[in-house]
Amino acid sequence: MGRKKGTTVGLFGKRKAAAQPQEAEVWSASEVLGAQRVDLLALIPLVAIVALVGLVGTLVFLVAQADATRARAKLATDALWVEQTLSFQMSVDEDQLVRLALDAAGGTAQNLLNARARLHITSNPETLGIRWYGVDGRLVAAQPESPDHGEGALAAQLLASGAVTARPVYSSVRNGVVSLAQRISANGGVVVASVSLPMMLERHIPWWIAEQYGVRVTDASGTLAERARRPVAEGAPYHGISFDPPLAGTTLEIMAYDAPPVIGPSALIAAIGALSVFAILALAALHRSATRRRSAEERLHAEMAFRRAMEESLTVGMRAKDLQGRILYVNAAFCKLVGYTAEELVGRASPMPYWAFDTMEETLARQRQLTEGPAVPQAFETRFRRADGVEIEVQVYEAPLIDAGGKHRGWMGSIIDITEAKGAARRARAQDESLARTGRLVTLGEMASTLAHELNQPLAAIASYAAGGLNLFEQPEPDMGMLRQAFEKMATQARRAGEIIRRVQDFVRKRAPQLGPLDLPEVVADAIAMMAPLARENRVKLSSVIAGQIPPVSADRILIEQVLVNLIRNGIEAMAEGPRTGPELEVRLTHGESMVFLEVVDAGPGISDTVAASLFDPFTSTKSEGMGMGLNICRSIVELHHGRLVYHPRPEGGTSFTFTLPVHSEGGPA
Repeated sequence: MGRKKGTTVGLFGKRKAAAQPQEAEVWSASEVLGAQRVDLLALIPLVAIVALVGLVGTLVFLVAQADATRARAKLATDALWVEQTLSFQMSVDEDQLVRLALDAAGGTAQNLLNARARLHITSNPETLGIRWYGVDGRLVAAQPESPDHGEGALAAQLLASGAVTARPVYSSVRNGVVSLAQRISANGGVVVASVSLPMMLERHIPWWIAEQYGVRVTDASGTLAERARRPVAEGAPYHGISFDPPLAGTTLEIMAYDAPPVIGPSALIAAIGALSVFAILALAALHRSATRRRSAEERLHAEMAFRRAMEESLTVGMRAKDLQGRILYVNAAFCKLVGYTAEELVGRASPMPYWAFDTMEETLARQRQLTEGPAVPQAFETRFRRADGVEIEVQVYEAPLIDAGGKHRGWMGSIIDITEAKGAARRARAQDESLARTGRLVTLGEMASTLAHELNQPLAAIASYAAGGLNLFEQPEPDMGMLRQAFEKMATQARRAGEIIRRVQDFVRKRAPQLGPLDLPEVVADAIAMMAPLARENRVKLSSVIAGQIPPVSADRILIEQVLVNLIRNGIEAMAEGPRTGPELEVRLTHGESMVFLEVVDAGPGISDTVAASLFDPFTSTKSEGMGMGLNICRSIVELHHGRLVYHPRPEGGTSFTFTLPVHSEGGPA
């Protein structure tokens, strides 16, 4: 019995001992499975990052391909636009040449043809010159006078062929110049125009095309004309389109300056790769960064509180918004400016309650531009509508809102109330305009009798020619040639009277200053023509000296003409009242690198030192009946144009008034 018991115990003990290692093996397997699950969970973010990198890389590649396709389509569209623009300009030159030929065939006087040619050349500077050749091939007239650049050969060729074409005949391009010839009639001569292709490219290709592409006209011999702001990179996109007609055998080529990137937006791919590496390293160092993160958060909270206190103490309104236009933050000054609380504005999407109703479309368009355009600072003026309905004028400065990772997240705006400043500026401008117009009216009043005398001459001539025409009609066989001549002279005198009236109307018309490119030689000619009657009455000879090619200036024509008329009138009256050193009053026009100098020099008795000290002050005059406001108004007008008006006595006697005007620059501020 004992043995059985011992055996039983031994068996139980044996079984228990055998069960212990088996249980230990099961525990070890659980630990292994748990460790594997932990490793797999740790790999999930890594797999997600790799998948994200692959997906974004694929998207970047597809976007790059789409961008390349769009770039090619845009290049072809821009090339077609440039070709149509240049073809249209060539057709304008053709039409002008045909009209000149028709006018010449109709018997129009050569001086009128010359005037029309000069007007066309002034409006289209790429037209270098226009020449008329007789049926014998000899030069009849030329505008302007210049050496023959092959026009005579083209005219001789067209006369030899005997053909009368509906459209002009083109020559081959030599040194960037092409000539157009049009036969006047089957028994008449030829009119030839020369057009500079480089100048046509320079004038008629807009800046936004020139900033992106180089444009050139080529044929089998090479490049005929080219416009490129910088060298074209090798492998850059290129598109060619036939430029025949108008130029036979030529091609218009448009080339992007830079070659497309080989791998697409490499910076974005590098950023994604760096972000992936950073994420992997962050997963490895996550357990070490918890404490540092909490410390950084505490410092960040303190920094944000400090910055918030600074922002709330500002008197300038501040407003932050995301790329979709949703407001993220406003400070107390902005809330006070628009009359809404921060709770009413934060989280609000466009349209905003403080936008003015009549500027809603403009503001929405600006919002779209901020969303779609480049992340560069922008400044503009607009109007806000406060909560109480009062509208205010504000100046807004939008700066990109960049996060810690360097990514553009939105826009931070600084808003300043400029209602009072704008109102003061408008009142000052209105006062200046009223003063300038008053000066013109005073000048016109002083010139009234002279202008009436000037108008009487063409009106008397018109009456005389009309009476002569009626007498011719009463004859049994009227001389039609004399009738035509009488009516032509009558029309000339009517145009002369109308031109005098137009000048007077333009001179006294009240309007806002219109700054733009202004041709000063033309203004000088008009001012001298306006003052010619007064000069003849006082036996003063008016002349002008223009040094070289004067560039256009940024100015208002009527205001500058007012300054010039006032200075010329002062000089004439000074020469009429006092002893003079000569009979001539001279207007000189010169230019420097960025300024144009206009000088009015008279031969009068000069200005005394006592008067010269306060010459430009209001109510200072050397004339007994003068108001003393003319020179003060002139100086205000010149300073409005960012110029200077100065006075110098002449050693040989007389005075010299000189004022400067800035040279007009394309895209410059008004």
